[in-house]
Amino acid sequence: MQETLRSGIQACLFDLDGVLVDTAVYHYKAWKRLANTMGFDFTEAQNEQLKGVSRVESLNKILAWGKVEKSEAEREELAALKNGWYVEMINKMTPAEVLPGTVDFLTAIHQAGYKLALGSASKNSATILEKTNLAHFFDEIVDGNSVTKSKPDPEVFLKGAELLGFKPNECVVFEDAVAGVEAAKRGGMKAIGIGEKSVLTDADLVVSGLDKLSVEDLKGL
Repeated sequence: MQETLRSGIQACLFDLDGVLVDTAVYHYKAWKRLANTMGFDFTEAQNEQLKGVSRVESLNKILAWGKVEKSEAEREELAALKNGWYVEMINKMTPAEVLPGTVDFLTAIHQAGYKLALGSASKNSATILEKTNLAHFFDEIVDGNSVTKSKPDPEVFLKGAELLGFKPNECVVFEDAVAGVEAAKRGGMKAIGIGEKSVLTDADLVVSGLDKLSVEDLKGL
């Protein structure tokens, strides 16, 4: 099994939202509810701009869009309020919400001997992986609880590579956000984009979902 891994890609680092599961709808509902309590609206197009962005930075963007000024203490309260609503929703998630092809692809690369880590800005990633029955696939989890810098800074992926015991050039990152792809490239890793080629222009390979990938695709990077 290990013979195919003596050179090239050895480890796979996955973003969570939009790659393995789609929690964007829950973020959207929670942020929209928060914006509405402050007297303005929040659109799906704006929500797209928050992909891969930390909770604090997301709140700052939303307040700017709504032209609302808040103190540091008030911002912390608002972020906690939004997160409480979000956690309520994700606690009701089920394995049925895993994106198409995810389980098959994770099973295939795990059986082929690749090491897997999660690299997500989400501070709720452990809960989501548990509720969707994906946790057992991952050797390491690096999320918003264990890093201080947001993508496009490569910290989350570099830490994942370090924990797995591989060099950056032995890792491939799976990302649906421009900031995530940039983080992978800045970290010296390959990047597979999940989404549109016209958007994820810096990725080494772009597919619409994990259901379009196989172990052979990793060998070709």
